[in-house]
Amino acid sequence: MLTPIAYGLAIVLNLFIVFIGVRFLLQPRLAAAGYGVGVGDGSGAGVGAYLSVKGVRDTTYGLVGLALLAFAGATAEAWFMLIVALAPLGDTVIVLRNGGTRATAFGIHFATAVLVLLSAGLLFAA
Repeated sequence: MLTPIAYGLAIVLNLFIVFIGVRFLLQPRLAAAGYGVGVGDGSGAGVGAYLSVKGVRDTTYGLVGLALLAFAGATAEAWFMLIVALAPLGDTVIVLRNGGTRATAFGIHFATAVLVLLSAGLLFAA
């Protein structure tokens, strides 16, 4: 019973981060606003590049997670999830330090970190 839940949650989380990454690549300013720290007028030469970096990072994390789950199994995916939880924890700090709201920092990013850690725990138990 626990294994389908563990795998299901891991798949959903990995697909969701792929979605977020692709959104940063296709709609960077909208995605940045949803992240919790908008880019203002976005006139800086490097703004688009930094948003693309976020998109590539997130897409890669999601695809690596799916590959680990498919080809290496639950334990490898659990370790990956445990480590990758650092990203939303870091995002929490970034939002707070750059004028984002506490609701976004904790309601989106910190909550995501907790969910990723829960997924890791379920995968270790599966």
